[in-house]
Amino acid sequence: MNKITKAVIPVAGLGTRFLPITKSIPKEMLPIVDKPTLSYIIEECIASGITDILLITSPYKKVIEDYFDQSFELERRLEQNHKEKELALLKTKPDNVNIYFIRQGEPKGSGHAIKLASTFVGNDDFAVLYGDDLMDSSKPALKQLIELHEKTSSNIIGALKVPSHLSNKYGMIEFKNEQTKEIKTIIEKPPLEKSPSNYAGLGRYIVSSKIFPILESLSLGVGGEYQFTDAMKKLMEQEKFYACLLDATYYDTGSKIGYLKANIDYAMKNEEMKEELKNYLNKDF
Repeated sequence: MNKITKAVIPVAGLGTRFLPITKSIPKEMLPIVDKPTLSYIIEECIASGITDILLITSPYKKVIEDYFDQSFELERRLEQNHKEKELALLKTKPDNVNIYFIRQGEPKGSGHAIKLASTFVGNDDFAVLYGDDLMDSSKPALKQLIELHEKTSSNIIGALKVPSHLSNKYGMIEFKNEQTKEIKTIIEKPPLEKSPSNYAGLGRYIVSSKIFPILESLSLGVGGEYQFTDAMKKLMEQEKFYACLLDATYYDTGSKIGYLKANIDYAMKNEEMKEELKNYLNKDF
């Protein structure tokens, strides 16, 4: 079992739920208060011990590469004008992690995107995080998965209990053993009466590199795309998977309501704005 130091983050999706703004700004770069969603997710990786991150982008998302790079000319001008506060804000390239980029030529689904990471991953177990699934927690969500991986030497899926009536929105987990949380399979967006549990897999995974041969031969799935979930289900026939029941608050920032909730909750943690925001939210609408 290798130590988990590599993370893959697919960020090539079209972001159709946020059109028209996502015509020019990737959904992962929309700000939560004052930083892009993707910046929070990369910070989670760093706090979890990740040293190498691969971002799978698209030809239309060069702004992501620009954001996590240095802007030498702008930095030089701010230094010359002694604008130290602005200069500090400009340093968006993390010092303690290597960030790499690869482009998914066309949007063929999460399974196709992650397949492109095979050379980056090699023979290691690795983490997968989705770029619009934000987790707020005292201990980083990915670190919680890594700790369970170290105990079980198995594949791990981050999971949260969701209201029964929302089971048709998520991949719902069917347990092989409810006590140990070993997973039998995942049922994608089942109707309420067919949901095998109240636990959904939500945007955080640790998987074996043995998933890449499966991704290579994967058939088209939901929406006419190659789905990462389908590959994990096939890997479950060969290797063990466990659910990590996350101690975290989950935000689907790819949806408008999830994005608004995240902004409100994160703003309420900001000392400079929480009182004014609280007063505003208490007004009669």
